[in-house]
Formats: sequence, structure tokens, C-alpha cells
Amino acid sequence: MGIVLNQSFKNTLIVYLAFAVGGINTLFLYTRFLDEDYYGLVTFLLSSSNLLMPLTAFGVQYTIVKFYSSYESKLERDKFLSLAMVLPLLIAIPLGFLGSMFYEQISALLSIKNPIIKEYTFVIYLVAVATAYFEVFYAWSKVQFRSVFGNFIKEMYNRLVVMILLFSVYFKFITEKEFIYYLTAAYFLRLLIMMLYAFKLYLPKFSFSLPENYKEIFRYSLYIILAGSAGAILLDIDKVMIPAKEEIALAAYYTVAVFIGSAIEAPGRAMLQILQPLTSRAINDNNFEEVHKLYKQSSINLLLVGGLLFLLVNLNINELFKLLPFKYSGGSWVVLMISGAKLFKMFLGINGEIILNSKYYKVLLPLGLGMAFSVAYMNDWLIDLYSTNGAAISTLVVILFFNGIKLWYVKYKFDMIPYSGKTAQLLFLIILIFFSFYFWNFGFHPIINILLKSLLVFLLYMVLAIKLKLSADINKLIYSIIKF
Repeated sequence: MGIVLNQSFKNTLIVYLAFAVGGINTLFLYTRFLDEDYYGLVTFLLSSSNLLMPLTAFGVQYTIVKFYSSYESKLERDKFLSLAMVLPLLIAIPLGFLGSMFYEQISALLSIKNPIIKEYTFVIYLVAVATAYFEVFYAWSKVQFRSVFGNFIKEMYNRLVVMILLFSVYFKFITEKEFIYYLTAAYFLRLLIMMLYAFKLYLPKFSFSLPENYKEIFRYSLYIILAGSAGAILLDIDKVMIPAKEEIALAAYYTVAVFIGSAIEAPGRAMLQILQPLTSRAINDNNFEEVHKLYKQSSINLLLVGGLLFLLVNLNINELFKLLPFKYSGGSWVVLMISGAKLFKMFLGINGEIILNSKYYKVLLPLGLGMAFSVAYMNDWLIDLYSTNGAAISTLVVILFFNGIKLWYVKYKFDMIPYSGKTAQLLFLIILIFFSFYFWNFGFHPIINILLKSLLVFLLYMVLAIKLKLSADINKLIYSIIKF
């Protein structure tokens, strides 16, 4: 796990710095500098583009990770990467043509409940295309085992741009309408930066010839278009369906709660950037002993770190909401359910990556479709009953059920499980601390309360985790830091 811990540590620092900037944007700048309707509009546009992006990308970002390490000659790698750059156009161009032909009908349909959406519908397509090609070139860099720069651009760039643009709105350098246009342009600049970096790492000799296994590549990409992005779809579909049933401002309130609840997944996102190509290479080499090792290590490490963050977020959530405008402060249940869903996914480690990079990847298509249709159906029912809490319930139930199926599937096909006796001890520790600290706070200012409670929980959790030797990798890392 040397290369994993090394790059994961750097990626984690980047992700958390990005979350800090994103937290300032989401919790304080958006809520104060942008009208809540425009905040909801930005949320709707970006979430809609995230739903469209997997289709536009044609699954190529996953195809690169799966197949790149299987080529032994530079000629075949160059043919493969040349094809990878063309494949997204097979959907992006026809999609753009149809979108322009039926623009009025599409924009009118999306803006029935909230007319403010109509003027900006085209942004959805533009951001989807820019994001799709960004992911392609990001995957290009990951298979070179250089994930840190791409991770910085992916996680930090947009948040810094948003911060600059929000301050520009506050000081009246730009209007709220111009904010959306400048943000759209920023996505294309991000794509350009990532493309140049990918070409710097590996510049292929571009070829019009197809690789020998082009049929397998097409087949894999078709299956993985939706399946590989089901997790992102779950949260973004909520933000798209809420404005269709409620006032668009509720999408802004939901976004704040989801952001807080999703903060615990940062270590998982950081670690998986490097684990994805490692898992793919091990499977391509039929080294399933290494895959099983990565499976167990990623599970316990992510559950340990994610468990700490789950506790810090949920044990301080009521105090944190006291620092926000009152209308944003009703999402504690959303935070609990979203963070619980994220913690379960972290517990599964590289479960999804094992299926994604194996010969059994086709099962992800029915699972992905099942997740998408299930969450859409449950949202349609539960949002009417419980508003934003209903959307969070849908997400939690669907993630638990379908990821539970993936857990069983890997056990059935590969005879691998991610958990051990240490997992049970860690889960008991998380539950014990949660119920010990949830129902009380210090009687000071919310910021002081958060700092004191966080320090107390952190020290207790880490001391017990180290003493119980729950993770050999984490213990080794901590001891190396102490010695340094």
C-alpha cells in the first residue's frame, strides 16, 4: 500500500482543502451573496449536467482505466487512446443537434414549476460536454499513476473559481446572471488545463486505426455508460427532481445539507484515485491475491477514517446549523442519512472497482439502472410526503440495498469479503461514541462548542483505534508522523 498511502495522503490533503473552500462557498458565500433562487438554479443546472455527463462521456473514463494496462506495445496504446478521444463525440454531437432542434420544448418542460430555468437550459449541455472530456483526460493521467495534479484540478479548481465569482457578485463586478455564464466558461478552461497535462504525461501518436480489441472496448463502454456513474446520479437526481416538485430554493437548502453529509467521503475519493488503476492492473494480471489484500485494506482504512468524520459531522450538526441563516438550518436528518449512506460505501472499499474492472462488469448495467429508477420512483413518492427528507430517505435506502447486492456479488464470484473481526470492533466503537455524545453539548458559543466536542471525540476515537490496532496501515502512518 506504499504508493496508495503516499498519493492518497496527498490527494486527501487536496480534497480536504477543497472541501474547506467548498464549505466556505456552500455554507457562507452562496447563502449570503447569491439570491436563494439563483443558488437553487445553479444547483439544478450543475446537477442536471452531472446526470447528462455519463451519457456524453460514453463511459470512456472507465474504459481507459480498465484497458490501458492490458496493452503491451506503444502502438496499441496509441490506437486505444486515439479511439478514447473520439468515442464521446459519437453521443455528444447527435445530442447537441437534437438539443438545438428541440430547445424550446426542452427548456419549456424543465421550467414548468420554476420559469427562471428556461433561459439557462443550454448550460446543462455545455457543462456536461466539458465535464465528460475532463474526466477522460483525468483518467488518462490516472493510468500513468499521476493522480495528484488531476485531483487538484478536479477538486479545487471549480471551488476557487466559484469563490472568486461569488465575491465578484458581492462587490457588483458581475451580476447573478453573469455568474452562471462565467462559471460555464470556467468548466471549459478546466478541460483545457487537464488536456494539456495529460498530453504532457503521455502524448500518443494519433492514429485512425482501431485497436485489436475495439469490439470489446465498444461493448464495455456501452455497458458502463450509466452503471459506472450510478453513485453520482443518486445525489444529483434529487437536486433535479426537487425543483420539479417544490420551489427551486429548496434545492439550495438540500444542497447545503448534502454537502455537509458528503464531507465524510473525501478520504474515499482520494484513495480511490490511485486504487482504481492498481485494482485494474492486478485483475488484468490475474493477481487476485493482491486484489483481496487491497479490498480488505481499503475497507478498514476508509471505515476508520470515515467513521471519525461521520461522528464529527453528526455530533456537531445542530451547532453548525446555528451558524447558518435560519432558512438553511433544517437539514440535520438529511445530513445523518446522507453521511450514513456514504459511510456504508466507504466500508465497501474497492468493491465497485473489482466488479468494474473484471469480466463480470455487465452486471453493473442492471444494477445501475435499478438504482436510477428506484431512486427516481422513491423520490416521486417521498418528496411529496417529506420534502427534502424524503429525497434523503430515497438515497439512503437505494445505496444500502444495491451496494449490499454488490457486496454479495463479489463474495459469490470472487470469494472475497472486505470485513474481519476488526471491522466489528470498529463499528461498535463508532456506535458507542455516537450515542455517548449525540444528546449533549457544551454551553458556549457554537464555534467553541464544535471545537471542544470535536477535540474530545477525536482524541477518544483515535486513542481507542490505535490501542485496539484496528488498522495496521493507519497505526504505521501515525507512528511515522510521531517519530518525524
